[in-house]
Amino acid sequence: MRALSKEPLAGRDTAAWFVADLEGDTRWISHLDEADQAGMARVVKAAMVPGQPLLAYHRRDFPFSEASLTLIRRAFDEAQHGLGVALIKHLPREGLSPEEFELLTWGIGLHFGVARPQDKQSRYINKVMDIGTVYRSAGGRGYSSNAELDFHVDGADVVLLSCYNQASVGGDSMCSSAVTAFRLLQEERPDLAAVLREPFRFSRQGEQGEGKPPVHVNPVYAEHGGNLFCFWNRNRVLNATKLADAPTLSARQEDAIDLLDAILRRPQVMYLMRLEPGDLQILSNYTALHSRTQFQDDEDSTRKRMLFRLWLAMPDAPALPDSWAGFFGSTSAGMVRGGVHGFQYDDSCIAFDARQAAELGMRFDPSVRP
Repeated sequence: MRALSKEPLAGRDTAAWFVADLEGDTRWISHLDEADQAGMARVVKAAMVPGQPLLAYHRRDFPFSEASLTLIRRAFDEAQHGLGVALIKHLPREGLSPEEFELLTWGIGLHFGVARPQDKQSRYINKVMDIGTVYRSAGGRGYSSNAELDFHVDGADVVLLSCYNQASVGGDSMCSSAVTAFRLLQEERPDLAAVLREPFRFSRQGEQGEGKPPVHVNPVYAEHGGNLFCFWNRNRVLNATKLADAPTLSARQEDAIDLLDAILRRPQVMYLMRLEPGDLQILSNYTALHSRTQFQDDEDSTRKRMLFRLWLAMPDAPALPDSWAGFFGSTSAGMVRGGVHGFQYDDSCIAFDARQAAELGMRFDPSVRP
């Protein structure tokens, strides 16, 4: 593996990994034992109230064992403050319905962060499964299609993906270090690395709230507090150019994003993992970029690929670059931020956010919305 230069602006040396690093040191993978699995399954089944909205559940409804919570906390720490990627294997899956497995994912989230809404319906957790969405359309979202996705980040401090069913063919998870990619850009084409530190327009995919513009503007890379942050989603940049009276990308911008995406897919940079039923993947949305291969579902509808995606604002997340405010609403550490508030963010959502923030010692301002 070729060594990378360590320039001060890149920061977070641990997050600058290659595939060989993840293969050689697997501390980012944790395993729940049988006792942990059984205990978590019992907790979820006892907590389940059919028909009750997720926002009505409290952290106290999920009294997971201290051993289980400690293991999960270490995974969150690795994702936020280490490599940027963590994997927990062997969540209880057998004997749990999809609804119970979703609730398990939600209960884990309640212990560690404030869930953020994700779409125009203001849903706080989403099923990642193919319902026929066209990913490349103006309002397309990758989680509801079977398409291969561009490398991207999601709209909160961390993203959780829990696997209930995997596809019969494809659907593999791809992860690359945003820090490694930027360092390679600096070495190979410093002129294009500089372009990625300039403002880009990102489409909101028609999900902006009332009075909000259809795009937000921020650079792909920026530094703050000695750390490097990345915000990237090619599909949203290209869709922003299709809006009325929108400027086109310059030749230098096209060259810069093309090289970035090419670097992210290099074999020594892109780590490929196949999530199995019961796996929980946790990723930083600042130092890790993720994607997914195209997939083909099982003909049996009960075996269709199904994962649950949860976005969390974290109590110990860092302050963000000022240029991140257009999307996250706030750049302050310890603040509930991020998400796609959508059109059904109502009093019940505000009450949940406020209650959960108070339980985790975070600040919440309902007027601060992306």
